[in-house]
Amino acid sequence: MALPKWERKARVFLCVFGLFLSVYALHVELSRESDPDYRAMCDLGESVSCSKVFTSRWGRGFGLVQFFVAADSPLNQPNSVLGIIFYTLQMGLGLSLTKKAAMLLVFASWLSVAGSLYLASILAFVLGDFCMVCVSTYIVNFALLFTNIKRRRAIEGVKEKAG
Repeated sequence: MALPKWERKARVFLCVFGLFLSVYALHVELSRESDPDYRAMCDLGESVSCSKVFTSRWGRGFGLVQFFVAADSPLNQPNSVLGIIFYTLQMGLGLSLTKKAAMLLVFASWLSVAGSLYLASILAFVLGDFCMVCVSTYIVNFALLFTNIKRRRAIEGVKEKAG
C-alpha cells in the first residue's frame, strides 16, 4: 500500500492554513495589547470575538502555564506561537517517510486535538464566545489527525511488505 496521493497536498494545505490562522491570531493579540481599541476582522460582536479569546488568560499557555511560571514568563507564550511551532513541525516531519516520523506526527496530532477539545470547552462554557479563527484551527487539527493516521497506516503497510 502506497501513501495516499492526496496526503501530501492535504498536509501542505492544512499546515499552510494552520500557519495563516496562527500568525493572524498572534497579530490580533499583539495589536490588541498595544492598542486596546484595536478591532480585528474576526470581532463580529460581543459574543463573536476572537480578540476577546486571544487576550483572555486561556490565550497564553492554554491558561495552565501561568500556574507554574509567572504570567509574563517567556515560557508562557501565546497559543498562536505554539500553533506556529506545531504546523511548522507537521510540515517538516511530513517530509520524512520513516515509521518514527509517522508515529510522531500522529502523537503530536493527538496532543493538538486534546488541546483543541480543551480550548473549545473553555470557549463554549467559560468564555461563552464564538471564535471563528479558533474553531477553524480545531477543524484543521482534526483534519491533520485524520491525515496523519492514514499516513502512518500506509507507511506501516509499506514497511511490512518490504520487510
